[in-house]
Amino acid sequence: MQRNRSAILMVFTLMILAAASFAQDKVKAATTQMLVTPEYLNAHLNDANLVILQVGEFSDFDKGHIPGAQKLPYDAVSTPMNHMDGSLMLELLSPDETARVFEKFGVSDDSHIVLVMSGDWISLTTRVYFTLDSIGLGKNTSFLDGGFPAWKAAGMPVTKDVKPIVPGHISKTVRGNLVAQASWINDHLGDSKLSVIDARRHEYYTAAKSDGNPRQGHIPGAGNLPIEDIVDKSNRIKSPDELKVLFAKAGYKDGNHLVVYCHIGQRATLLYFTAKLLGYDVQLYDGSWDEWSKHKEWPVVDGEAPGKK
Repeated sequence: MQRNRSAILMVFTLMILAAASFAQDKVKAATTQMLVTPEYLNAHLNDANLVILQVGEFSDFDKGHIPGAQKLPYDAVSTPMNHMDGSLMLELLSPDETARVFEKFGVSDDSHIVLVMSGDWISLTTRVYFTLDSIGLGKNTSFLDGGFPAWKAAGMPVTKDVKPIVPGHISKTVRGNLVAQASWINDHLGDSKLSVIDARRHEYYTAAKSDGNPRQGHIPGAGNLPIEDIVDKSNRIKSPDELKVLFAKAGYKDGNHLVVYCHIGQRATLLYFTAKLLGYDVQLYDGSWDEWSKHKEWPVVDGEAPGKK
């Protein structure tokens, strides 16, 4: 009897370990699927739940695109980029409005969405990823590493045909906690558990060059990681080990909450995407310098970050 009990216990233990290993593999697969290769996408072109959205120049799309892809107008997923009325340049639509836009392009709750960059303007495409993440669909979304140029360079099929869109259905819209508010950032400046990183080019970060906003410089304590450093010469995202070094040099400390920002909340979405790829706890300050520079009650510094030459 004792031998039987021991055998049953051993089998039960092995089943638990196998289930845990399977769960870990699923988590790992979900993480790596944020970034997919042309080879991966080509192998899944006939998946029933696949939705391919190309972002960027439509003239490029009309000359040839990935079979099954649809062109997504960038301005369809944001508020109007109008400075004349005093509003911020680029802000999220409401969750319901966002869902309605993506439904028109065939997106449903169970869709696997692959975002494709048309040319080399990568932050347009990562902004769309952030927008999908804002309604809970980031977990369903992949980014084609290197975009359409990488697809062509790999010799993958290209077509001029555009298939009819079958509208999708998104059953619920819940705005995730992925946007940091300026007042919250200001209240937590100096918090050792908070890392803030500016994604603008260095000359804007130091105030050596003006971006046209009321004040120049950066948020106190923020490090600087221009998005140009995140990708290689072919616009592919650098390896996780390289990314970790870049984030650390910009002031990120392991285990910290990370807030990223830029001019208007577009460039920084590449840092948002890669930070999530690394498993960091990250938010985007969507108002970015467009908002912060307008409020004199919020502090600004220029020059290099402390400890930098």
